[in-house]
Amino acid sequence: MSQQQLEHVFQQWQDNEAQAEEMIPLLGKLYRQYNVIPSLFGRSLINRSVTRILKNHRYVRKVEGTELTVADTLPMVRAMTELDLGPAHIDIGRLAVAFKHAGEPDVRAFLQRELADIIGGHDASGMGGEPQDVVLYGFGRIGRILARIMIEKAGGGNLLRLRAIVVRGSSDDLEKRASLLRRDSVHGPFSGSIDIDRERQALIANGHVIQIIYADSPAEIDYTAYGIDRAIVVDNTGKWRDREGLSQHLAAKGVAKVLLTAPGKGDLKNVVHGINHTTIGDDDRIVSAASCTTNAIVPVLKAMDDEFGIVHGHVETVHSYTNDQNLIDNYHKGDRRGRSAPLNMVLTETGAAKAVAKALPELSGKLTGNAIRVPTPNVSMAILNLTLARGTEREALNAYLRQTALHSPMHKQIDYVDSPEVVSSDFVGNRHAGVIDAKATIANDKHAVLYVWYDNEFGYSCQVVRILQHMSNVRHRYLPATP
Repeated sequence: MSQQQLEHVFQQWQDNEAQAEEMIPLLGKLYRQYNVIPSLFGRSLINRSVTRILKNHRYVRKVEGTELTVADTLPMVRAMTELDLGPAHIDIGRLAVAFKHAGEPDVRAFLQRELADIIGGHDASGMGGEPQDVVLYGFGRIGRILARIMIEKAGGGNLLRLRAIVVRGSSDDLEKRASLLRRDSVHGPFSGSIDIDRERQALIANGHVIQIIYADSPAEIDYTAYGIDRAIVVDNTGKWRDREGLSQHLAAKGVAKVLLTAPGKGDLKNVVHGINHTTIGDDDRIVSAASCTTNAIVPVLKAMDDEFGIVHGHVETVHSYTNDQNLIDNYHKGDRRGRSAPLNMVLTETGAAKAVAKALPELSGKLTGNAIRVPTPNVSMAILNLTLARGTEREALNAYLRQTALHSPMHKQIDYVDSPEVVSSDFVGNRHAGVIDAKATIANDKHAVLYVWYDNEFGYSCQVVRILQHMSNVRHRYLPATP
């Protein structure tokens, strides 16, 4: 490559950087002023760096086969800021690709047609519902990630207000609680600032006051004393998993509903958002968000069953170790879980296969499952070994799964990657319930094996927040609409 060609390539990169830099404040305006949540084929564009925006554009070429640059999307973003849009999730990537394929000369006219339903609808009530108070009961791995997500989303008219966090202990540990939210060995630093208000016993995260309540049981708490009313309590302690135990939260003043971040027992609804969340009624006061593994596999299983039919199958979960295991060999009431988690692969049971039937009754009795805990701190994999009613081959199966991930109503739940080099750490922070690894797919007529990665902390927490939004009657419009 000549010197002139080298300089041209570098200049092109600088031009792209400059356009991405110009795009950032426009995206912020859409988010904060119009409650528009912009993305690029499911990749969020809010609070993203220049480099991340450019990488998101490169992702489009991998999954859509269409070259998309900031030169294509910047005019579209500019035009959107001038249209007085109402609240919505808008996939700018899908719109830009459609605009290129249409070959139209006027991006504003194209957007006026595609976004006609929300133009002139600049009103936060367009998302439905009223602001919803949320309380986190427990502040462990899932609790802290839920806090991060809700604080991040608060700027776009999300309507979910994180008002309080309930922990055991005393106010002497406020600094430690704040520090655990600021820094995370897996997910990195908190995006923003966190201050401590000792007088109010509260954390102030990106300007949001979050009350820290110290209590040993739900019965001790009067949330109305903190100005909290009709709250949804998210119990992420796992201490109670049945209706009787979780009903203790409903007895506390100021609580309307309870969401459990673990598989529910008895007659509790186990909900996987994107699959059966519409079964939640206004009279359902206690709901379970099922498990991270159930959330990862159910959308993929539904997609497979809808297209090919599942006769039977086996789910093998390769799961990162959790806080339930021991760091070194010690007593544990569970089989094998007493052995050192960072030093061993630990064969254990999983209820995920049976739990599938609660979200997909048509698969009841058709699946078996086991799990292996492995020495990684986060990101797991589910291996789905399926016998199908209708045969297929690898390329056709991957094409269907790719289409499902990009264009189906389950695009928030199913992601798709086609790279020979990805490993578990590449999926830390992925917001989907599960990610299909296309390179690993095996298909031979009526036998198929699928490998599904999932961030068992962050991806699952995103699913929990989606259920929270549904329980709060927050109804986001997604544009352009999926088939």
